[in-house]
Amino acid sequence: MADTNPIKQFEIHPIAELSVGGLDLSFTNSSYFMVAAVALTVGLLALATSRATLVPGRAQSVAELLYEFVAGMIRSTAGNDGLRFFPFVFTLFIFILMGNMLGMMPYFPAPDFHGFTFTSHIIVTFALALAVMSVLVGFGIFKNGLKFFKIFVPSGVPIAILPFVIVIEIISFISRPVTLGVRLFANMLAGHILLKVFAGFIIMLGSVGALGAVGAVAPLIMVVALTALEFLVAFLQAYVFAVLTCIYLSDALHPGHH
Repeated sequence: MADTNPIKQFEIHPIAELSVGGLDLSFTNSSYFMVAAVALTVGLLALATSRATLVPGRAQSVAELLYEFVAGMIRSTAGNDGLRFFPFVFTLFIFILMGNMLGMMPYFPAPDFHGFTFTSHIIVTFALALAVMSVLVGFGIFKNGLKFFKIFVPSGVPIAILPFVIVIEIISFISRPVTLGVRLFANMLAGHILLKVFAGFIIMLGSVGALGAVGAVAPLIMVVALTALEFLVAFLQAYVFAVLTCIYLSDALHPGHH
């Protein structure tokens, strides 16, 4: 009987074990899918743009659409100055999107031929969020010096309550990487668990005879509907992460804006 444990799909397994000085540096299924996401992205974009023409073909049109989509996102949130962050934001968006999509492919070529969603692990999403905040703080201080810390002092606040507002702003700033990482992790984790649970119902009901097979129709319909929804969520979560990244990076460009 197929394994219906909804948590098993998130287990990390070593593919090539490696230990250096007692530190486990094994190449895992999570590492494999990250490398696959990068390789596929680079390969597909290189293929789409290798023979660029004035009248684009389908592949070139998709690449140009992705470019304009991310560029438009940055312009609308951080202004034209924000386009200097385009390579960073585009990389984040495509990496997360490809990772989410690969997690929806159960028979993607892999050592165990099972799909794996690395964005369903909080250590991965939190690392991406920390990268965003590192760029924000690093570039903000580099460009604005100490004026960067104006982001903690909103304009127009009465002096009497200013200390409290500054504390709230600092707490809000510190919580950004947490909320940014948890939002992506939680949505991907919950969606895949739900899919696995309903798929488990199909297997269990289908194994108890004709009556159970009839009853399995309802969870089958739910799985089909949830799968379609998960593809949408996979895109939306990559989009939300990229949009929030743009909003946060706008603070590095305009620290006194808000």
